[in-house]
Amino acid sequence: MNLHVQHHFHDLPETVKFDSLVAVDTEAMGLNLHRDRLCVVQLSGGDGICHVVQLNQDHRYDAPHLKRVLTDPDITKIFHFGRFDIAVLYKYLEVTTQPVYCTKIASKLVRTFTERHGLRDLCKDLLSIDISKDHQTSDWGEAHLTPEQLKYAATDVLYLHKIKEILDRRLVREGRQKLAQACFDFLPTCAKLDLLGYSQLNILEH
Repeated sequence: MNLHVQHHFHDLPETVKFDSLVAVDTEAMGLNLHRDRLCVVQLSGGDGICHVVQLNQDHRYDAPHLKRVLTDPDITKIFHFGRFDIAVLYKYLEVTTQPVYCTKIASKLVRTFTERHGLRDLCKDLLSIDISKDHQTSDWGEAHLTPEQLKYAATDVLYLHKIKEILDRRLVREGRQKLAQACFDFLPTCAKLDLLGYSQLNILEH
């Protein structure tokens, strides 16, 4: 798939529209929800175009058009490990992202023959595409992102639509589509529990 990256600052342009599915990912200063600020949100409609929205200029998080997409009930947001992304979006944009789909959860429900459920693993195993994760730990707080960072951010959402299609077929085959949907529906609540400090303490334990 050819990749075209559109780089935006502060918000998604009002002219950018999505249909019923949009792939979403985030980049932050780290993976600690209580310490590491949100820097980038990237989105793709599955057409090879990725919109990279840089939010860290002057720490501005007033992004009404982006928020509208994240909360649109008619657009399902596809994540890979959405638990973190939904939580960091809730903390900084103050919106609950829904409805959602998580390819990592779907993979764990149907690919029980392996413990390899990372995005790179899914791209390689399901699509025969080897993606690079070299810039996963780069400094996303820089005022000027490099072309390599922009390409990395875009790649994280470029293939999620195709991965979802394959995993959906397997969920139906294994009779676990309703269970998967229940997990997806719970993700926004799970994200809020993480922000309250329950990430290491299972609230469902005795």
